[in-house]
Amino acid sequence: MKKLLNLKRIRTYSLKIRPSKVHEQALAHPQGPGARFKDFWGGLPHVLAAQQLKDLVQALIQAKKAGRTTLLMFGAHLIKCGLSPMVVDLMKRGWIKAIATNGASTIHDFELSMAGKTSEDVLEGLKDGSFGMARETGQFINSTVVRAARQGRGLGEILGERIHKSSFAHKNISLFGTAYALGLAATVHAAIGTDIVHQQPGCDGAAWGKATYTDFIRLATVVSGLDRGVVLNFGSAVILPETFLKALTIARNLGHRVGRITAANFDMLPQYRPRVNVVQRPTAGGGQGYLFSGHHEIMFPLLYQALVESQG
Repeated sequence: MKKLLNLKRIRTYSLKIRPSKVHEQALAHPQGPGARFKDFWGGLPHVLAAQQLKDLVQALIQAKKAGRTTLLMFGAHLIKCGLSPMVVDLMKRGWIKAIATNGASTIHDFELSMAGKTSEDVLEGLKDGSFGMARETGQFINSTVVRAARQGRGLGEILGERIHKSSFAHKNISLFGTAYALGLAATVHAAIGTDIVHQQPGCDGAAWGKATYTDFIRLATVVSGLDRGVVLNFGSAVILPETFLKALTIARNLGHRVGRITAANFDMLPQYRPRVNVVQRPTAGGGQGYLFSGHHEIMFPLLYQALVESQG
């Protein structure tokens, strides 16, 4: 056996000369009771995710000032978490220039707009086969899809138009209705068989395919103008990351300069496709990517308030 190492011969150095990642000026500043949001925001530590969120907000501010595109992609959970009013407000304030989502979002947006409520008890409805069989939801969404396909327009646009022109008591909280009123692109990227309206007798699979394909081309058009813009993804783990990547390659294939993108993904758990297809690959040639983990009903209001309190 070799002779034991003699630790008394270890070389050391002074802490004063060692490079360190965390300094006193980066520490949090407690604000105490009654603090304003700007003080709370300024008091966050300048480390890790807190600093990254501040950097993202600055990127959004710069994009807004420069008139760059900000694309919000999201899964239906964003609506179910009660965040529609905040998304609507950001669209009206000019922070969001386009939205892209999945088929389920059309359902929850419509139900909130018409009835002021959404999200059924799946377990109870599944017992007797009544899950997903709300008549008004199926009729409205499926007829909208048929109309969009017949007119050669996207589902998001026609849905927004119908809600905006309706007498629905709660249409002011509709993301699609607001987008239509503001002239913003709103696209729906559906997978056949994933949504309750596909169960109902009025579903036309061919119309769904045509309408959502039109929206795919509309999304590629939006992405073609994303150079030095910002893309945010809230909670879509598969559909939007995959669709966004294809839209991006179409834009670049057709000669559009789409680089220096700021991309951020927000979700409760880290997921492969959002990390790779939204954050890493699109920014590989320039830009910045961020990954945030947390509940939408906490993270989105935090981002919202930081934006509306800013001078952007």
